[in-house]
This record gives sequence, structure tokens and C-alpha cells, in this order.
Amino acid sequence: MATRIISASSLLRRLGSWRQATVGPAYQALAVGLRLLILDGRLPLAVRLPGERSLAKALGISRTTVSAAFAQLENDGFVQKHERSGALTALPSASSRGGALLTHDRESGVIDFATATMPAGPQVHAAYAKALAALPAYFPGHGYEPLGCREFREAVAERYRREGLATSCNHVMATHGAQNGLALLLRTFVRPLDRVLIDHPTYPNAIDAILAAGCRPLPVPLTPSGWDDEAIMAAMRGEAPRLAYIIADHHNPTGLVMQATTRQRLTTQATGSDTIIVYDETMRDLWLGNEPGFPKPQDAHHIVRLGSMSKSFWGGLRIGWIRAHPDLIKKLVEARASLDLGVPILEQLAAAELLLDDGGALDARRTLLRGRCDYLLGIVRDALPSWRAHRPEGGLSLWAELPRPIATGLGDKCGELGLHLAAGPRFGIGGAFERFIRLPFTLPGKEMARAVSILANVYRPDHSTGRPNYRNRSRDVADFY
Repeated sequence: MATRIISASSLLRRLGSWRQATVGPAYQALAVGLRLLILDGRLPLAVRLPGERSLAKALGISRTTVSAAFAQLENDGFVQKHERSGALTALPSASSRGGALLTHDRESGVIDFATATMPAGPQVHAAYAKALAALPAYFPGHGYEPLGCREFREAVAERYRREGLATSCNHVMATHGAQNGLALLLRTFVRPLDRVLIDHPTYPNAIDAILAAGCRPLPVPLTPSGWDDEAIMAAMRGEAPRLAYIIADHHNPTGLVMQATTRQRLTTQATGSDTIIVYDETMRDLWLGNEPGFPKPQDAHHIVRLGSMSKSFWGGLRIGWIRAHPDLIKKLVEARASLDLGVPILEQLAAAELLLDDGGALDARRTLLRGRCDYLLGIVRDALPSWRAHRPEGGLSLWAELPRPIATGLGDKCGELGLHLAAGPRFGIGGAFERFIRLPFTLPGKEMARAVSILANVYRPDHSTGRPNYRNRSRDVADFY
């Protein structure tokens, strides 16, 4: 496999104001800037850095300074030098991505601050009641619907037509959620060792599905403000991924929204290639401000869209869909038989009722999420003032940045106290994002306050060392709020 390369100009853009970020010699500032890029996943692992001479010229510093920075990074384990490949980015030691996010029973007493999903609202019960009344119409048949029942597929098609994307039932296939849809796409169109482009960070179970299919994830780092167009285009041209998995709307875990220009460039770049672009739209309906002006969905043979009911309505409603060109849908149906025989009719009918609702259920959902987001943001800023967290454009969680790369250790210590967290490395590959933790605002306020109390008590720095204090773990969480 060819070594990925980053140009001096691209690295300069990612470094930003590296010289002003740290006091001390220039080589130390450069080493710190590069180390943070690697830790935060903005500079992928096993990427060849520019040569010392070209990087020195781009940065406007001496080659000796660059050489000293590389030497420090190599000594710290963030760079590995190879005779043929040059200086490659690395991490000091192999780091695990962590375990599954869903690990605890509801009655276990553990505060689940890792799972970002909401309980069902009253509209879900009403939808099931209507679905149950409509179910007998399907009893004369055998009940197997590889494509999905017509009512559900028409409800999904209508959703896209309202957004300006011409869609019929023939464009839609019912799935057991978006993750099942991705697994089916990988099984049908991707082969072992194929490259799959992903946002970095991204949805953890998508990474798991890609690895389980024997494919090679191709991470393209997100910047604090969104997608790096040039990095995406370079990866598309240079690596020729078979599939690109993108969360463009209220990205999980950052909450970012992809610009219309980036989507257009991505579509143009994929046109004429073998790359299938898969947009995961499971968070699309969960905006936190005014309704965003999403760009009109693009239609092309190589664009596939995944949807799901679990984030917008209820995690127990394991229904989703694939929206794609009818030719692709036909291939998916043919491949499905070895995986499953379709989705339960009752759940499809209930989902159709919710999708055809006038929006009342989602409006209530968004109102509740806005309040919980603001509440969580406030208590995190009060209890953990050195952490950085911003109100996302949408989604179900905050992507909190820690001052130091300790997310996994912090999660382990909190787990001993009954608080289950999703540390940053779970959302990346190669141990990236140790300075981040995802904090969902889907729990009631009292539970979020207890969670932040435990988190702050475990994290609170020892004033003499500036390091997290893991000793005072017996404090009653009730006395913090």
C-alpha cells in the first residue's frame, strides 16, 4: 500500500498560528503544533511529513529548526523515521478505540453518558396503535418484504420530494436502521482491502462496520470549522476509495454541517469514478436553532442516502432506509437474502405514521433538546472551566475538548464510579482524539448534573501539579449541585 503524503502547503494551513500558541524556542512550538494535530486526528497516522527543506521554506524558518522539531517528535514517539518512507506520523503507543458504547442494562444503576439517544415520546405509542390497527391487511400475504412495505417507502419518498429531490418508492429500501444499511452497502459494493473514506472523527459503529468488512478506513480530518475541501479532494484523487461515508448534516460527534460547495465538489470529484458517496442523514432533523437552509439534495447514480428513525424518534424503533438509484436498490435486494429477509411490517407501518406527521413530534423533540443542550453546556462551563465546548448546530451531543490528552483514562476512572463515558478515541482510528469526550444532552437535567458532578470530581486538577486528581473519589455527588 502506498504511503500517504501531506504537502508542506497543506501542513502549513493546518498548523495555523503555531508560533504564537507556545512560548519558548521555535522548534518546540513547531513540535507542539504537530503533536496536537496528530493527537486530535487532524493529521492522520502513517502519513509522510514533508521534507525538512520544503517545510522550512513553507514556514519561513531554518531547516535546523524543523530538524530539531522532528527529532523531538521522534524522541516522544510521534514520528517514526524510515529509510525509504521518510518521517511518518505515529503515536507513542498503540491505543485502543475502546469498547462498545452500549454496554449497560437500564436497571444497572450506571449513568449512561455515552449513548446519545432519546426515550420515546407519546407520538411513538400513538403511531404503534395506528400501525397495529392497519397490520391485518398484511395477514393474507407471507410477510416477507425485501424492499419494505409500500406505505413506509412512500412516506420516505415523500420526505425527499418535500426537500426537492424527485423520489419514488423504487428509490427506497427499508433497513434495520442506518447501521444495517451501511453494512448492506459494504457487503454489496465493497470488497476486502478496499479503501473507505470517512470523516475523522466519525460515528464509531460505522468504523466498526468498515473494519468488520475487511476494508481500510481512509480518515480525512475535520477542522474546528468543518470539512477541509482540499484534503477530501486529495484523498479522492490519490486513494480512489470505493466508498465515502459522510455525515454531512449535524455531524456525529461534532454537530457540524457541510457547506453546499463542499458537497458539490465531492459529487463532481466522484462523477466518473468508482466511488459511491454515502450520506448518513440520521441527524438531519435535529437542528437546535432556526430551521437551517440545507442545500437541495443532489441526485446522481453514485449518491446514496441513509436514514433512520432511532435518533429522531426512539432507539427502539429499529427502522431505517436506503435512498439510492433504482439500479443500486436492485443490487442491494439481491444481496440482502444472505443477511436478512426484510424489516418487520408493524415497525414499518409505525414509522410511516411518524414520517407523515405534520412535524409536531419533531418540533417537540427539538424544543426539549435545545433546553437540555443549553443546560448541559452551562453546567460543563461552570464545573469544568478549562474544557472547551461549543453549542453545536444540531445533533444530540457536545464534543468537549480537554486541556490534556487523558480522555481514555478519565473515562476508565469515571466508570469505576458508575459513569459510562464515550472517550474521544472511540470516534477515530489509531488512538486519535485523546483530548476529546462526547457528552450527550439526551438525559434529564438531574442525571446530567450527577454525571457532570462525577466527571468534575474525578478530573479536578491538583493545584500543585495541574494534573487531574483521581484521589478524592468518595465525595457525594449530591453536594456538587
